[in-house]
Amino acid sequence: METVIRAAVLCVVAALLALVLKKGTPEAALLLTLAAAVVVLLSLSESLKTLMDFLGELVARSGISHELFIPLYKTVGIALVVKVGGNLCRDAGESALGSVVETAGAVCALLAAAPLLRAVLSLLLELMQ
Repeated sequence: METVIRAAVLCVVAALLALVLKKGTPEAALLLTLAAAVVVLLSLSESLKTLMDFLGELVARSGISHELFIPLYKTVGIALVVKVGGNLCRDAGESALGSVVETAGAVCALLAAAPLLRAVLSLLLELMQ
């Protein structure tokens, strides 16, 4: 709970400072925004480790192959990177680049999910026989 409060406060303060800086030096405002995002993401490292440990335990106890969860992890990671990257591009005034980041993310997410989709297809074909 305290992590999300710290993250929210840091982001709101950075957004307000960026708003002030944007009038004079929009490049500095973008760098401030990027720095705040990096600091918040780095502060989440312990929480992410705890989450990954829990997901590892979940996989171990479920009896489902670990290889089936890897595409899920990759797809979630891609979605997070695309969301932040696309929004940063839009904040910099480059909405076309933001759209390109989202398109690239969709392609990469589908590629990352391909092994999972193959496993589902294989299972369905097996059930149909």
